[in-house]
Amino acid sequence: MTATTTTTPATTSTVGALIRTGLVATVAASAATMTVAAVGHAAGVSLDVADGPIPVAGFGMLTAAFSLVGVVIAALLSRFARHPRRVFVRTTVVLTALSLVPDVIVDAGAATKVLLMLTHLVAAAIVIPAVARRLAA
Repeated sequence: MTATTTTTPATTSTVGALIRTGLVATVAASAATMTVAAVGHAAGVSLDVADGPIPVAGFGMLTAAFSLVGVVIAALLSRFARHPRRVFVRTTVVLTALSLVPDVIVDAGAATKVLLMLTHLVAAAIVIPAVARRLAA
């Protein structure tokens, strides 16, 4: 008696794994940006902008919201892009650069602007590589 076994190779990414990784990265990035904001504030950097003070929790909430947008973009690219990892990285790097523009022009002190930009870069440094690893090259 002869048995034939057919195996299929594991895919580099499933949408479920992508979303799970994205959620973990989102939580980590949110915690990191709140930590950066809290440490900056404790070191004497104002969190005040023209509209009023930014609460430390606000950093985490906005990081979570925009990180989840990035996860949705990644999920769509995994389905529709020919090279999802490359397109995701390029897209998110451009979006990260664009996210710095409001920080540059906001009515706030120089140290506050630098702190705001740092939180964007910290979040991107956590979320982009984690999610990109789950996308097919």
